[in-house]
Amino acid sequence: MSEAELRALRWRCRRGMRELDQLLERWLERGWPQVSEHERGVFRRLLDVEDPRLWRAFLGQEPLDDAELQQMVDAIARLPH
Repeated sequence: MSEAELRALRWRCRRGMRELDQLLERWLERGWPQVSEHERGVFRRLLDVEDPRLWRAFLGQEPLDDAELQQMVDAIARLPH
């Protein structure tokens, strides 16, 4: 992956809600380098979820309908701070 592509992903992780920004950027830094291309695709799809719905999924208030996306949310939430 090129540096330009990584910068574009970092930009997409900036959501306007600091808590979401931190969760997504932390996973991009720590998880992205070690996961498969399929999991990277799931993360890209996760970035398409609207902020309020994504935040409710992280809080455990409203799981996402897509099992892969919910698994990604769970994995991101488990990352140490």
